[in-house]
Formats: sequence, C-alpha cells, structure tokens
Amino acid sequence: MPKRLRLNEKAVRELVPAEGRDYQVFDSEVRGFAICVYRSGSRAFTLDYRHAGRQRRMTIGRWPEWTATAARERAKDLRRDIDAGADPLGARGDQREAPRFRDLIERYGAEHLPHLAPTNASDQRSMLAKLVAPHWGTKLVSEITPQDVEKLLNIIAKGRARPWKAKANNRARKLQGSKPTPIRANRTGEVLRKMFTLAIAWGWRTDNPASGFRKRLENERERFLSPEEIGRLAEALDAATDQRAAGIIRLCMLTGSRVGEVRQARFEQFNLDLGSWSKPATTTKQRKIHRIPISGEVAAIVRQRQMIVPRGIPWLFPGDVPGQPVVEIRRFWRGIQRSASLPDVRIHDLRHTFASLLVSGGASLEMIGKLLGHSQMQTTQRYAHLMDSPLRAGVDAVATMFRPRPKLVHDAGADVSADRKFA
Repeated sequence: MPKRLRLNEKAVRELVPAEGRDYQVFDSEVRGFAICVYRSGSRAFTLDYRHAGRQRRMTIGRWPEWTATAARERAKDLRRDIDAGADPLGARGDQREAPRFRDLIERYGAEHLPHLAPTNASDQRSMLAKLVAPHWGTKLVSEITPQDVEKLLNIIAKGRARPWKAKANNRARKLQGSKPTPIRANRTGEVLRKMFTLAIAWGWRTDNPASGFRKRLENERERFLSPEEIGRLAEALDAATDQRAAGIIRLCMLTGSRVGEVRQARFEQFNLDLGSWSKPATTTKQRKIHRIPISGEVAAIVRQRQMIVPRGIPWLFPGDVPGQPVVEIRRFWRGIQRSASLPDVRIHDLRHTFASLLVSGGASLEMIGKLLGHSQMQTTQRYAHLMDSPLRAGVDAVATMFRPRPKLVHDAGADVSADRKFA
C-alpha cells in the first residue's frame, strides 16, 4: 500500500483496508494531510502537525461526506493557521469544554438566586427554564451576541400559547390565542443583563450582550375601585363563608400591603398599643424591614384573629398545613369577583386603590411611597396623575387672576342730556 500519493476521489476509493490494523496514506502536496483507512473499511481525512513540541492529529471529516477536494482546502486553511502559531485541535477542545448557557443558568441559580426573595427567585427560575433555555441552552456563553438577545426578546414580547389555554373548554378562549407580553420581555432582558454581568466576573466572557437591550413600551395597568365598588366588595367579604381568606383581603385593602406580606403576617409583628405593623425583610419586596401605622379597623381584625387562632400558632392566618400560613387564595378571590361583580379587579388593584384614597385625602407622594414600601420614588410617581384636582384648582386660580376685569361703559346720549341740563 502506498505511503504517499496525491489524494483524490479515485485514489481514496481504491484503498483497501488492512486486516487487524488502521493505516494512513499522506497527500503528496499538502504537508500532514492524509486519509486514514480503518480496519472496518471506513475512511476519514486527517491532518498531522506539531505544536509546542507535541505531535497532534486532527480529524477533518469522514469520506465520502467530505470529498478529497473539500478536505484538501480545509487542510490548507488549517496549515496556514498552524504556521501562524495556532493549535486548531486545542482550540476545538477548549470550545468543547467552554461553558454553555445551561451552565450559566445552573451557576446563576446556585450563587445569585438564593440572595433574592423566594417569589422573585422562583419567577426567575421559571422564566429561564421556559423562555430562555429552549433557545439558548446548548449555545456557548461566549457565542451569544446582542443580536441574539434582541431576537429572543422579540419572541418573548410576542407572547406564547400556554398548555392550559391550548386545551380551553370554550371556543372564545381558543380563538383568543396568545397575547403580547412586552413586560415579560423587559424583565427577561433585565435578568439576562445581570447574568452576563456575573459571567464577566466569572471570566466566562469579556462583554455583556444584554447591557443595552431595547426596552419595550409598558402600559401599566391602572384600576382603582370606586366608592360604590368598594361597598360591594365589603358586602361580599362580610357574606363570605371563609372569613380567614376574607380577613386577608380586608388587610390588603386597609393597609395597601401585598397579599404575600399579609398571608405571612405574624402576631408578634403587630404593636397594638402603638398602632403599628413591622413587616420583616423576608416578606417584603424591597428586602428591608417596613414599619407602617395601622388603623383602628386593622387593630380590631388582629384582636379578632387572636381570639380565633389557637394559642401557640404564630400566624395571623394559619394554613391547612400545620406550621405554615395560608398559601393560596386565588379560588376564594374568584368567588368574591363574581359576588361583588368585579370581574376585572385583581387583588393587587386593592393596593392601587389604597394609594388613590390616600391621594384624595391629601397625602403627598413621599408619604404614599413610605406607606407602600417603595424603594424608588419613580415607582410612586405612577400615582402623580391622581393629584390633578388640586393642581387644576391652582391653574384655575391663576386664570381667574389673569382674566380681564369688566369695564364700566357710559351711555353717550345720557351724557349729552346731562350736559344740557347743567348748561
């Protein structure tokens, strides 16, 4: 069998496998380029070279998937890189061992998410698993570009069909399809920006492809209950059979607190003598202790719960599982929505209504921010438009002062008669 010849399709096809061993036939033109004939009868093009004193062999591709002409051109390109000091086989190994996005998700979940609030951490895990991993799971962290980020966020912003909606039991819901989710796309972009910032700190890449992602327009939901709707809600809560869940809704309305803060409230957090509620950092969204004053109505609810809840249980609203507070009240709220004829009202809208009532009572944005536990004034600014009434009164006052005053108009004929009279 020849040791060296000009490799072409005919020469490769006519090579005969050797019994019990593999062998190579090198090309007569390109140094190191060869065809390896295996004892099984299969063939592959290879390139032998030396790097840093080590003899290396790199497989270019199998024949006949790779033709001799294509393999020769690839060998020429690799040979030029080798002569310039590169190690293509080593680069391939480094790329194989380089971290992929699924590795970034795993490390991000292990090192960063435990420092966040449990609800936030759970939401981010779900977001990465359902929206990002199916697209990027096997991609190298170093390969992701700003264009990849923009493309992914566009897909998320368009919305997606959810399994339970796909199996809807009514025709209207089936025809509705997926809804745009621009807010979800923005939150995903913020998570990706943080992940790539950490990837830079971990030495996995040198830049952040999500640092300047384009934010989609967010139309914030604004739903405030009218006095008549608040009355219907109060009547529905009074008539409810589950007064434990009704108490949670009442506290949400009376304090402007988030439902998770109310569900996890403990008796020790309330000082009924001073009329205050100190929410621990573990339950607040801002991860800080939040102390707010409470009304006499709230204090009365706490005293009532003290009489109902068995001694030794710390939770204001203990759940069905021993040692745990109430976990879920969505089913109860759906019943209240039907009873009070409030189909479009969410529990979180009670927090917005609380803020709107504060505004109508003359509270400043700073006071509202402190009562709601906002860590940024920008969040409280969403209620600024509710202050239009006092502003409009001020504008009207200026307009009244600037309005031309009426002038006294004299009757010329009357003046002439008067002059003749006194002439």
